[in-house]
Amino acid sequence: MNDLLVMKFGGTSMGSAERIRSAAVLCEEAWRQRPLVVVVSAMAKVTDMLLEALRHAEGGDEAGLNRLLAELDAKHRQCSNELLEGEARDRTQRVLDGILEDFTRIARGVLMLGERPPRSVDEAVAAGERLSAALMAAYLESRGVDAFAVNGWDVIVTDAVFGNASPLMEQTREKANALLRPALEKRRLPVVTGFNGATLDGRPTTLGRGGSDFSASILAAVLDAAELWIWSDVDGIMSADPRLVPDAKVLEEITYREAAELAYNGAKVLHPRTLAPLMEKGIPVWSRNSFNPSFPGTRIVPETKDGPIGPRAVTSMLNVALVSVDPASAVLSGTRIMARSLEALAAANAEVLALTSSSYRQNFCFLIRQSELPAVIEKLEETFSLELAHGYLHPIDVDLDVGLIAIVGEGMRGHPGLAGRIFTAISREMVNIIAIAQGSSELTIAIVVRREGVEKAVRAVHSECALGR
Repeated sequence: MNDLLVMKFGGTSMGSAERIRSAAVLCEEAWRQRPLVVVVSAMAKVTDMLLEALRHAEGGDEAGLNRLLAELDAKHRQCSNELLEGEARDRTQRVLDGILEDFTRIARGVLMLGERPPRSVDEAVAAGERLSAALMAAYLESRGVDAFAVNGWDVIVTDAVFGNASPLMEQTREKANALLRPALEKRRLPVVTGFNGATLDGRPTTLGRGGSDFSASILAAVLDAAELWIWSDVDGIMSADPRLVPDAKVLEEITYREAAELAYNGAKVLHPRTLAPLMEKGIPVWSRNSFNPSFPGTRIVPETKDGPIGPRAVTSMLNVALVSVDPASAVLSGTRIMARSLEALAAANAEVLALTSSSYRQNFCFLIRQSELPAVIEKLEETFSLELAHGYLHPIDVDLDVGLIAIVGEGMRGHPGLAGRIFTAISREMVNIIAIAQGSSELTIAIVVRREGVEKAVRAVHSECALGR
């Protein structure tokens, strides 16, 4: 089976009965030509609704919980009624009812406890993908496709980091070969829930927000797929956010490393961890638009033949925080302080977007996502409780009025004068640079500026490097 295709559909591509119909047509066309595995996200906004319902439950707001349960039921019931008829509709509605009953059971438990255990949250929020997989499989069946829904936790094996689990690839390969490959050999079409997996002992986990991309790449890797197509609501990966840069263009082809850097630094087309499972096998990825399926999209490959000299794209991120750690005395070992800080970040399960340090003063700062800030501050204050109490460290400083700009491209390597041009272009817009970080690979230049200057800086860099149409 050397022509296997894995296709993943995001939340907007599954957002209504009309969108599910369109996605199903794409699935059927592909399935009639080659073996196919489909991975689906929850319908747009559903994961947020599920999390909000759990928050109401944790806060003791039973009325708010009941309201959201009713909205979730109505949303999926309406979709089922629009997609299906007769016995197929009734059978599917029973499946949907069962999934919502599972979620309700967990939410009622949270209501009684007054807290949300991470393990219970992971099991609960997987309901969104389970609902959409049931709808997609049922509608495909109604079109004569031999499709069936698969819960991701029956296939993808992960560690026990609830909320942001990582896959155990060999164990996942064994499960995928046992469950999915026999079905594929019989020309059946598995519709797998994205976002969720389970530990070796069967405890449900999730792969982090946006993890359906990651689910699809994990399955593509363990099944030795020929290609992975990721369907979203944009034409592909662009040279910049078109809302900020009107002449931004779709990139025809980029490397794994470029796509991963863009995703990590704010581009919303892919989940940041999506490409890691595919790199060893060199499986190509297409980023395509389910609203415009005739457009070829962006191809992501191990290497490109004739990449541009200089950057490929510029991206940005606003909801970030700049955290500064400043020893009050030069007697303290800056290296040890930095090492312990990084251990605290790891304990908080936070990702460092950029890190810079001084020389003599031994102070340093790092950029993280604002959503990770409470856990990071808690871990830092716990780690340095003695130093902070005795004044060996200045109070940890947090600056929320900042944004990140990342300039990415394989062609920047060994290109003299490029950084100077970028900094000059930003300075012409009277935007002050607060911090700069660049690794030895020269693949990415990360720049921290004031939040109000992010848009001007992105446009300036995009224009200076001639990245537009």
